[in-house]
Amino acid sequence: MARAKQQRHLSGNPAKRGSAEAPPPKPVTLGDWIGAARLRTLPLGIAPVLIGTGAAVRADADHLFHWVIALTCLAVAVALQIGVNFANDYSDGIRGTDDNRIGPARLTASGRVSPRAVLVAALIFFAIAAVAGLAITIRTQQWWLIAVGAVCIIAAWFYTGGKRPYGYNALGEIFVFVFFGLVATLGTTWVQALSLPQEAWFGAVAAGFLACAVLLANNLRDIDQDRVVGKRTLTVLIGRLGTKILYTVFVAFAFAILVWMAFIAYPAAWIGLLSLLLLGPALVIVWTYGKPGELVPALALTSLGSLTYAAILAFAFVI
Repeated sequence: MARAKQQRHLSGNPAKRGSAEAPPPKPVTLGDWIGAARLRTLPLGIAPVLIGTGAAVRADADHLFHWVIALTCLAVAVALQIGVNFANDYSDGIRGTDDNRIGPARLTASGRVSPRAVLVAALIFFAIAAVAGLAITIRTQQWWLIAVGAVCIIAAWFYTGGKRPYGYNALGEIFVFVFFGLVATLGTTWVQALSLPQEAWFGAVAAGFLACAVLLANNLRDIDQDRVVGKRTLTVLIGRLGTKILYTVFVAFAFAILVWMAFIAYPAAWIGLLSLLLLGPALVIVWTYGKPGELVPALALTSLGSLTYAAILAFAFVI
């Protein structure tokens, strides 16, 4: 009788049941899906479009520039960025890479959403990017862009997908520099001006450096977990000190390009030094952080700093 009363008492008091009965998972909300899209990473896709558009306006001697094409380029970049974020959520989740990650829980790893649903979300955004890219191709009659778009989607998938994802083998920074720097910026300029002036090239390199800095901050936060699961990022290979130095070098090179552009032809580019108000604190955090979670603000500051940098540089080109 006493045991029965005790069992009834415990069953009526969740606080005393402990871990005997796990609480049911919370239903997935629209906010969860928006969080999984990782909107804070979108500046990586927006920044090269801004720079490329500014360079296109500068080079638009034949008046080929068109705002509709610029906005469609933006749609391609944003859709690809969100698509790769969902693809990473799916691939890292089924591998177990995100099981003990620092930061918000991912949809797949949390078990609240089926991997298939996350995969479908990734494919939907890749399809949106493909349709927008096809529209640009038809409008500009630059049919070789179809091959470029296909390569971009393949690269987005195999960053963490497939049997041998290159993001797991210290190649992430190279591909980020190429696709979020060179391809995105130069492609945006080309489809609007059908030329690639020096402004586009300098801006593309700067955008690539800052995108790599964002990736380094992210991987520095996850270095311990990545080592445990066997994810050989560049950060895992060169260690914390090497990553801090490389992060600083990337940011410094981006500002060296800004100063050079300000000296040779674009005085308004000096205003871009204001982005140091964001990237400066990020540098301080990267060099002084104690716990991995402290790098989350550095990641956000680097991302927003790259967007500010790009917007001001594009403004300098336009005026």
